[in-house]
Amino acid sequence: MFATTEQGTAVNKNESVTVDVHFDFICPWCLIGKRNLDAAVTYLASLRPDVSVKVRWHSHQLLPDMPVDGVPYQAFYVARLGSPGAVAARRAQVQKAAEAAGVELMFDRIEVMPNTRAAHRLVAWATTTGAAIKPALLIDRLFTGYFIDGEDIGSPDVLERIGLACGLDAARLAEHFTTSGREDNMTLPCSPQADDVQGVPHFVVNSALSLSGAYSPGAIVDAMLRSIGDQENR
Repeated sequence: MFATTEQGTAVNKNESVTVDVHFDFICPWCLIGKRNLDAAVTYLASLRPDVSVKVRWHSHQLLPDMPVDGVPYQAFYVARLGSPGAVAARRAQVQKAAEAAGVELMFDRIEVMPNTRAAHRLVAWATTTGAAIKPALLIDRLFTGYFIDGEDIGSPDVLERIGLACGLDAARLAEHFTTSGREDNMTLPCSPQADDVQGVPHFVVNSALSLSGAYSPGAIVDAMLRSIGDQENR
């Protein structure tokens, strides 16, 4: 259920912090967590420009048994939470956290609850094949495609269009989807922390400090500083 990618932030290398992030594209808290992490990395650079930060992305499918073509999104959540009122209350909670992270979620635009396997495999493929893009850029575009544009990120056509927009090579991308279409039952590789992940987003800082949930940028910075034994600047 897992695939791994990496993003590097170029800073002086006197100290280093590695953040492993476990996520799924259908989780709005993961998009919020990503934006908070982005803000934390920027803030840490202003506090400690001597610290280098590497972010490694690990896919974690929340619903691996979802049909390949997905299911109707709105009906899925009504059945899951019990009533339209419960769905509205949950979305209001998520929207408040998203706004604090600078994100406006467009739940009403989403029509399909997708199987995210193909999206995760696209990110893993784009990374391992040496494509000249940052994984975080593709991940962010898949998140916004789903939660803001309401795109069906389980559709190969949608994924191919997003990949092209992110600068992936058209011929190699087409070959990827032709090949992956014959390997739908393949298990994605596990991350080193897979057994400890109970929910997403799940952050592990320097293989030691775990944060489960969409923590604030300040809390993430504190964890990164603790991981290198430095809170003097906080």
